[in-house]
Amino acid sequence: MAKTLLGNVLEKAVTSDASDVHIKEGSPVAFRIDGDIITSDYIPDAEMLERFMRQVASDKQVESFHKTGDLDISHYEDGIGRFRINVHRQRGLICLNARWVKNRIMTFEQLGLPSIMCQISEYPRGIVILTGTTGSGKSTTLAAMLEHVNQTMAKHIITIEDPIEYEFQDDVSFFEQREVGIDTISFASALKHSLRQDPDIIMVGEMRDKTSFEAALQAADTGHLVMTTLHASNAAQTINRILDFYEKAEQDPIREALANNLAAVISQRLLPRAMGSGRVPANEIMINSPIITKLLQENRLDKLSGAVAAGNSYGMMTFNQCLLKHVDDGLISEEDALEASDNPEALKMNFEGIFLSAGDSKILG
Repeated sequence: MAKTLLGNVLEKAVTSDASDVHIKEGSPVAFRIDGDIITSDYIPDAEMLERFMRQVASDKQVESFHKTGDLDISHYEDGIGRFRINVHRQRGLICLNARWVKNRIMTFEQLGLPSIMCQISEYPRGIVILTGTTGSGKSTTLAAMLEHVNQTMAKHIITIEDPIEYEFQDDVSFFEQREVGIDTISFASALKHSLRQDPDIIMVGEMRDKTSFEAALQAADTGHLVMTTLHASNAAQTINRILDFYEKAEQDPIREALANNLAAVISQRLLPRAMGSGRVPANEIMINSPIITKLLQENRLDKLSGAVAAGNSYGMMTFNQCLLKHVDDGLISEEDALEASDNPEALKMNFEGIFLSAGDSKILG
């Protein structure tokens, strides 16, 4: 079957190992490769953008786009691969972004993720939140967590996504994958009804609003493990983002609910590999230990980072601890580590062998 022009563009993305393709009317097609934007010589016009959209979307989806100005779909290009596609307008012009969803789900070891991720994946209940910016590898890490369960535990796993990214094949576990807009009307609706479907694990592609969060809380409170993502840079910001769903007067019971139901917050950033191409994940991992529970209950969110730093016995780590290890292992440069750090001055001291301890007594004192 002859490739379409869009197919050629997507094939170029795959052969270049690009994570994303950006196509904008009147501008060169651009590829994101190892975090950098690389432009091409091809400049599509308005007619071509409309054709591209119709090659990946149904007539109903195209009609919806022309009404709303936004469209999110999953697309499989024959012989090339699967892509998550967003079509939108800017200054009245159509733009199409395509993210390559690699078919092979990688293991924690292949991704370079901490071993504690195995244990978190096996939690019997609670809410696990994976956070980071767009393009930080949240979906890839979440897929690795689910595939670890799939290969080692007999569980019923329901995923709720918009759109479906990774397609899981039943191994030891049993999967049901639901796509918002096709199989269900919303994340919140699917979450609510999933409780009647005998799940062990519910994966929600993104926690977008108060309704979805409350449904996730209910699922965790009734003995299920909920895995989800949120756009936030670290654990403390994650908690604040959730609290921002609520008015000030409503926040005390929500913090109590988080203290009782939060299992872990995993924050992730991708950094350039020091040697060769590719990127390396850096993680902050907060486990809901007794100290974390107490800090949440008492609204002492400013102490969370100190508790994470002192929580290595639970498998916790700060970004700086992870960055320092990556530098020591030769995976990333000191310069890139400092640029990615929330506290570069402290990290610089760590490079010089100077560490400021944060004991549990100081955190709660």
